[in-house]
Amino acid sequence: MLEQLPTGAKVGIIRLRSLGDCVLTTPAIHLLKSYRPDLKIGVVVEDRFAAVFRGNPEVDAVLSPAMGELTIWGPKLVINFHGGTRSIWLTALGLAGRRAGFQHFVGQAVYNVKMPRAQEVLGVERAVHTAEHLASGMFYLGVPRSEVPAARLVARPRAAERPYAVIHPVASALDKTWGADGFLAVAEHLQGLEPVFIGGPGDDLSAFGKFKTVVGEPLEETMSLLQGASLFVGNDSGPAHMAAAMGIPQVVIFGPSDAVTWAPWRVKAEVVNGRGSMANVTVAEVLAAVDRL
Repeated sequence: MLEQLPTGAKVGIIRLRSLGDCVLTTPAIHLLKSYRPDLKIGVVVEDRFAAVFRGNPEVDAVLSPAMGELTIWGPKLVINFHGGTRSIWLTALGLAGRRAGFQHFVGQAVYNVKMPRAQEVLGVERAVHTAEHLASGMFYLGVPRSEVPAARLVARPRAAERPYAVIHPVASALDKTWGADGFLAVAEHLQGLEPVFIGGPGDDLSAFGKFKTVVGEPLEETMSLLQGASLFVGNDSGPAHMAAAMGIPQVVIFGPSDAVTWAPWRVKAEVVNGRGSMANVTVAEVLAAVDRL
């Protein structure tokens, strides 16, 4: 497929959201760009997550999901990595001659290139990481098989007076959130690192008021903060994937989510797995993981 694209052709990649998925799309983009550096890559993404791709030298255009923007950009190939209803319409209205999507996606009539499950492409029957799943699509389209690289983000490190650790004590769902008392114990335990607690818009970090807190900053600023950190500790979340993409050592706490599919990718890390429930994660386990790093 990729060999058939003319020199300098445009490829649209649809990855509307969410934060972790956007970050873990960057290894697939790197594989594509490494194989065909002449191609122009445009990513269709919601504005709140666009900073993940801005500044990345392998991304030539960051496109809004507004109807018509992808069409005007004029891709020869559209790869839908999102799979939802809106992305189906965007794929169709992109008017590309080649439209690729995974075989398990709904709306199969839209795609004339149907990518099989990752296990079939990779020749394995184990559970695969999200980065591997997305990269398998590139392998199917013609990128030579190779090791799936780390994710890539571009950010400016924030100046700091002393080394610091970023702690992310919230998550997208309550059952993915470890207790505040546990994170306070981590902050008290850190030696030589200033704890900095972060949260998104609307997050309540009042329980951590004795320490520095940063809430609701633009994604670019959060990326800069993470870039300068010496350690990350937090729940399975988008910021954990951002920190991994920047090579920050990290302790990530899992409850109901799949630690195989969403573990820190290609970074020095400790996974503390509650195996179904955050209530199973003890303070002693997390502190021991911090000490090992």
